[in-house]
Amino acid sequence: MSDFDIYLKKAGDFHGHICAGIALGTRISLAAMKHLGIEPGKRNKNLIVYAEIDRCMTDAVQIVTGCTLGHRSLKYVDYGRFAATYVNLDTGKAVRGTVKQYFPNEDTIEKTLEKLAAIPDNELVTLEEVKVDIPETDMPGSPVRKAECAICGERVMDGREVRNQGKVLCRACAGEKKYYREIK
Repeated sequence: MSDFDIYLKKAGDFHGHICAGIALGTRISLAAMKHLGIEPGKRNKNLIVYAEIDRCMTDAVQIVTGCTLGHRSLKYVDYGRFAATYVNLDTGKAVRGTVKQYFPNEDTIEKTLEKLAAIPDNELVTLEEVKVDIPETDMPGSPVRKAECAICGERVMDGREVRNQGKVLCRACAGEKKYYREIK
Protein backbone atom coordinates (compact mmCIF):
# COMPACT_ATOMS: atom_id res chain seq x y z
CA MET A 1 0.00 0.00 0.00
CA SER A 2 1.43 3.42 -0.98
CA ASP A 3 1.68 6.46 1.32
CA PHE A 4 -1.05 8.05 -0.80
CA ASP A 5 -3.40 5.10 -0.18
CA ILE A 6 -2.64 5.05 3.56
CA TYR A 7 -3.15 8.79 4.11
CA LEU A 8 -6.09 9.00 1.72
CA LYS A 9 -7.91 6.43 3.88
CA LYS A 10 -6.97 8.21 7.12
CA ALA A 11 -8.01 11.59 5.73
CA GLY A 12 -11.25 10.14 4.36
CA ASP A 13 -12.06 8.58 7.73
CA PHE A 14 -11.38 11.89 9.47
CA HIS A 15 -13.35 13.94 6.92
CA GLY A 16 -16.25 11.49 6.65
CA HIS A 17 -15.79 10.53 3.01
CA ILE A 18 -13.22 10.56 0.24
CA CYS A 19 -13.62 13.23 -2.40
CA ALA A 20 -11.34 14.99 -4.88
CA GLY A 21 -10.48 17.64 -2.26
CA ILE A 22 -9.29 15.01 0.21
CA ALA A 23 -7.29 13.23 -2.49
CA LEU A 24 -5.65 16.41 -3.79
CA GLY A 25 -4.93 17.71 -0.28
CA THR A 26 -3.29 14.38 0.51
CA ARG A 27 -1.14 14.50 -2.63
CA ILE A 28 -0.08 18.14 -2.10
CA SER A 29 0.77 17.52 1.55
CA LEU A 30 2.74 14.34 0.89
CA ALA A 31 4.74 16.08 -1.86
CA ALA A 32 5.47 19.09 0.37
CA MET A 33 6.50 16.93 3.33
CA LYS A 34 8.83 14.91 1.11
CA HIS A 35 10.32 18.11 -0.32
CA LEU A 36 10.99 19.43 3.20
CA GLY A 37 12.35 16.09 4.43
CA ILE A 38 9.67 15.68 7.09
CA GLU A 39 8.01 12.35 7.83
CA PRO A 40 4.23 12.50 7.30
CA GLY A 41 1.57 11.46 9.77
CA LYS A 42 3.24 12.49 12.99
CA ARG A 43 2.70 15.64 15.02
CA ASN A 44 5.81 17.64 14.25
CA LYS A 45 6.50 20.57 16.59
CA ASN A 46 8.75 22.14 13.98
CA LEU A 47 6.20 22.43 11.19
CA ILE A 48 3.63 25.14 10.54
CA VAL A 49 1.16 24.97 7.65
CA TYR A 50 -0.81 27.90 6.24
CA ALA A 51 -3.97 26.58 4.57
CA GLU A 52 -5.58 28.98 2.10
CA ILE A 53 -9.02 27.38 2.02
CA ASP A 54 -11.54 26.09 4.56
CA ARG A 55 -12.70 23.11 2.55
CA CYS A 56 -11.99 19.38 2.28
CA MET A 57 -8.32 19.83 1.42
CA THR A 58 -7.52 21.24 4.86
CA ASP A 59 -8.75 18.08 6.59
CA ALA A 60 -6.24 16.09 4.53
CA VAL A 61 -3.51 18.62 5.41
CA GLN A 62 -4.18 17.99 9.12
CA ILE A 63 -3.95 14.23 8.76
CA VAL A 64 -0.79 14.15 6.63
CA THR A 65 1.09 16.84 8.58
CA GLY A 66 -0.24 16.38 12.10
CA CYS A 67 -0.73 20.16 12.27
CA THR A 68 -3.83 21.53 14.01
CA LEU A 69 -5.31 24.88 14.95
CA GLY A 70 -5.25 23.88 18.62
CA HIS A 71 -1.51 23.31 18.54
CA ARG A 72 -1.09 26.61 16.65
CA SER A 73 0.71 24.73 13.89
CA LEU A 74 -2.11 25.05 11.35
CA LYS A 75 -2.94 28.59 10.26
CA TYR A 76 -5.98 29.47 8.17
CA VAL A 77 -5.55 32.28 5.65
CA ASP A 78 -8.85 33.05 3.92
CA TYR A 79 -7.75 33.30 0.28
CA GLY A 80 -10.23 30.74 -1.08
CA ARG A 81 -7.43 29.06 -3.04
CA PHE A 82 -6.64 25.38 -3.19
CA ALA A 83 -3.15 25.84 -1.74
CA ALA A 84 -1.10 25.50 1.42
CA THR A 85 2.35 26.61 2.54
CA TYR A 86 4.46 24.26 4.66
CA VAL A 87 7.18 25.80 6.85
CA ASN A 88 9.96 23.75 8.44
CA LEU A 89 10.84 25.77 11.56
CA ASP A 90 14.13 23.87 12.01
CA THR A 91 15.53 24.91 8.64
CA GLY A 92 13.41 27.97 7.81
CA LYS A 93 12.68 26.32 4.45
CA ALA A 94 9.11 26.77 3.19
CA VAL A 95 7.22 25.45 0.20
CA ARG A 96 3.82 26.45 -1.18
CA GLY A 97 1.85 23.63 -2.79
CA THR A 98 -0.90 23.95 -5.38
CA VAL A 99 -2.51 21.71 -7.98
CA LYS A 100 -1.49 22.01 -11.65
CA GLN A 101 -4.57 20.29 -13.00
CA TYR A 102 -8.24 20.82 -12.28
CA PHE A 103 -10.38 17.69 -11.99
CA PRO A 104 -14.05 18.26 -12.74
CA ASN A 105 -16.46 15.94 -10.96
CA GLU A 106 -17.56 14.29 -14.19
CA ASP A 107 -16.22 10.84 -13.25
CA THR A 108 -17.07 8.69 -10.30
CA ILE A 109 -14.85 9.24 -7.27
CA GLU A 110 -13.24 5.86 -7.98
CA LYS A 111 -12.26 6.96 -11.51
CA THR A 112 -11.01 10.32 -10.23
CA LEU A 113 -8.89 8.60 -7.56
CA GLU A 114 -7.48 6.22 -10.16
CA LYS A 115 -6.48 9.16 -12.36
CA LEU A 116 -4.96 11.06 -9.44
CA ALA A 117 -2.95 8.07 -8.22
CA ALA A 118 -1.45 7.58 -11.70
CA ILE A 119 -0.17 11.14 -12.14
CA PRO A 120 3.41 11.74 -10.93
CA ASP A 121 3.84 14.49 -8.31
CA ASN A 122 5.73 16.76 -10.71
CA GLU A 123 2.80 16.69 -13.16
CA LEU A 124 0.07 17.14 -10.53
CA VAL A 125 1.55 19.35 -7.83
CA THR A 126 3.35 22.67 -8.09
CA LEU A 127 5.80 23.22 -5.24
CA GLU A 128 7.23 26.72 -5.02
CA GLU A 129 9.89 27.57 -2.47
CA VAL A 130 8.82 30.69 -0.57
CA LYS A 131 9.87 32.74 2.46
CA VAL A 132 7.44 33.11 5.37
CA ASP A 133 8.09 35.61 8.14
CA ILE A 134 6.33 34.25 11.19
CA PRO A 135 5.78 36.69 14.05
CA GLU A 136 6.75 35.49 17.52
CA THR A 137 3.07 35.77 18.52
CA ASP A 138 2.10 33.19 15.85
CA MET A 139 4.50 30.48 16.96
CA PRO A 140 3.28 27.23 18.54
CA GLY A 141 3.53 26.94 22.30
CA SER A 142 2.35 29.04 25.21
CA PRO A 143 1.05 32.55 24.52
CA VAL A 144 3.78 35.16 24.29
CA ARG A 145 1.40 37.89 25.44
CA LYS A 146 -1.91 38.03 27.25
CA ALA A 147 -4.06 41.12 27.68
CA GLU A 148 -7.50 41.90 29.07
CA CYS A 149 -9.99 44.02 27.17
CA ALA A 150 -10.84 47.18 29.13
CA ILE A 151 -14.45 47.07 27.90
CA CYS A 152 -15.65 43.43 27.89
CA GLY A 153 -13.00 41.99 30.22
CA GLU A 154 -12.27 39.04 27.92
CA ARG A 155 -8.71 37.78 27.61
CA VAL A 156 -6.92 38.49 24.34
CA MET A 157 -3.98 36.27 23.45
CA ASP A 158 -0.90 36.48 21.29
CA GLY A 159 -0.80 40.17 20.40
CA ARG A 160 -4.30 40.33 18.95
CA GLU A 161 -5.27 43.24 21.21
CA VAL A 162 -5.75 46.79 19.93
CA ARG A 163 -4.57 49.91 21.74
CA ASN A 164 -7.06 52.75 21.48
CA GLN A 165 -6.76 56.03 23.41
CA GLY A 166 -4.47 54.40 25.96
CA LYS A 167 -6.79 51.43 26.52
CA VAL A 168 -6.21 47.78 25.65
CA LEU A 169 -9.21 46.43 23.73
CA CYS A 170 -10.20 43.25 21.94
CA ARG A 171 -10.81 43.76 18.24
CA ALA A 172 -14.59 43.55 18.63
CA CYS A 173 -14.69 46.27 21.28
CA ALA A 174 -12.25 48.36 19.24
CA GLY A 175 -14.87 48.56 16.50
CA GLU A 176 -13.64 45.96 14.02
CA LYS A 177 -16.43 44.23 12.15
CA LYS A 178 -17.70 41.29 14.22
CA TYR A 179 -18.64 37.97 12.70
CA TYR A 180 -21.49 37.73 15.26
CA ARG A 181 -24.27 39.94 16.69
CA GLU A 182 -25.36 39.99 20.29
CA ILE A 183 -29.03 39.21 20.82
CA LYS A 184 -30.48 41.37 23.57
